[in-house]
Amino acid sequence: MLQDAFDRPIRDLRISVTDRCNFRCTYCMPLDEYVWMDKQEILTFSEIARIATLFVRLGVSKIRLTGGEPLARKDLNTLIARLSLICGLEDLCLTTNGSLLAEQVEALARAGLKRVNVSIDTLDPEKFRRMTKRGNLEQVLAGLFAARAQGLHPIKLNAVVERGVNDDDIIPLAEFARKQGFQLRFIEYMDVGNANNWVTSKVVPKKEILQKIHAHLPLEKFGSNQGHAPSVDYRYADGNGEVGVIASMTKPFCSNCTRARLTADGRLVTCLFSLRGHDLKALLRGGATDGEISAMISKVWRARTDRYSDQRRKAINSDSGYHAGDHRKLEMISLGG
Repeated sequence: MLQDAFDRPIRDLRISVTDRCNFRCTYCMPLDEYVWMDKQEILTFSEIARIATLFVRLGVSKIRLTGGEPLARKDLNTLIARLSLICGLEDLCLTTNGSLLAEQVEALARAGLKRVNVSIDTLDPEKFRRMTKRGNLEQVLAGLFAARAQGLHPIKLNAVVERGVNDDDIIPLAEFARKQGFQLRFIEYMDVGNANNWVTSKVVPKKEILQKIHAHLPLEKFGSNQGHAPSVDYRYADGNGEVGVIASMTKPFCSNCTRARLTADGRLVTCLFSLRGHDLKALLRGGATDGEISAMISKVWRARTDRYSDQRRKAINSDSGYHAGDHRKLEMISLGG
């Protein structure tokens, strides 16, 4: 089993298929202007499938496709069809903003996609447009219902909670997910990238999120999914559904992190908060063998010592405090979630 310097195995691979996105969510990419990756630098589907196969041989059992907005990549269903055939891959998932899901989900399901995560931070149409800067809530809802009609399961909703922005949407989102049979996960607002003007005062901690829900819809804890997933999950006491919280800020889970990331331009990144990646595309396009590429992946993973969220939490609690601007990171839009 391939393990890093802290004995964390490699189990999950998140693949960004594009840095393009049709939204401009303020916590991810608030910039109106952005220097996009040159299309020639983006990995082809054949290159992605080859690298994914090598990761699975090294121990990865779950692959998640991300972006940017992955459905902005033309003919994504053809990639999903190729990935779904990889021997040993147990789970293939897509994270999307949902705006293009209704028109593509039938082809995605036929290609082998079994489940989907959709980012949705509010059910207020006007607030939704403000937060995404250009999104249409009705299109996202249509995508959710289309995915359910195609039999995708589970359908998970991801909601980033930002104080003073959408912390009043916690209960409406919880009620909506319960009623529609979706699994909801709230995410503490994090300092991803460098451009989202993150400050600690905007963080709504897990404890507060759960208190709000519990006061309205009583909860009972039943643990973390598979022991290494970031979400800690709770059941509603009446048995109707469940909700999770990803608490990277207040309850870091670095010790259990088994995720590697592949950027759209072929860099292997070992942490969501990394400053740089390791260039696999150069090996791919330089004629390297599968063995040589696998050796590079193994070398990078074995040397992995990332525990950014643990260190950030320690800094926040220290006398000197934590200042996000002092820590340069890859932008979320190029890295994927």
